[in-house]
Amino acid sequence: MATQIDKEACREAYNDVRDDNTETNWAAFKYEGTTIVPAGQGTDYEDFKKLCTDDSRLFGFIRFTTGDAMSKRAKFTLITWIGESISGLQRAKISTDKTLVKDVVQNFAKEFMISDPRELEEDYLRKELKKAGGANYDAQAE
Repeated sequence: MATQIDKEACREAYNDVRDDNTETNWAAFKYEGTTIVPAGQGTDYEDFKKLCTDDSRLFGFIRFTTGDAMSKRAKFTLITWIGESISGLQRAKISTDKTLVKDVVQNFAKEFMISDPRELEEDYLRKELKKAGGANYDAQAE
């Protein structure tokens, strides 16, 4: 059976993360049967990481505040998490199902496909986003 997505519920969670007037900085989307639905949202990135277990596959939309001494700005990333215990068929399917998520989650600076919990470290993701962000004025402040 083809995977579906609860567009309305997922879009609401996505918009909450993008809204500068809320403190929400992450939203997760999981499989419930053959439907992708919101799996939670929050303000603490560590709570998102706890959802990324060996037996789960999910998508995360995360807000990070990045920048340098001259400018701070919100940067968004799309994370596809595939736990180590996920079967080959489910691994293959997540790539095609990601297009459904991208119909909702449309604006992000960088995308990650992660299976190794070490790659979920906030510092690693921030560095990658900073590289994708262009000009870096930190060196001038030294």
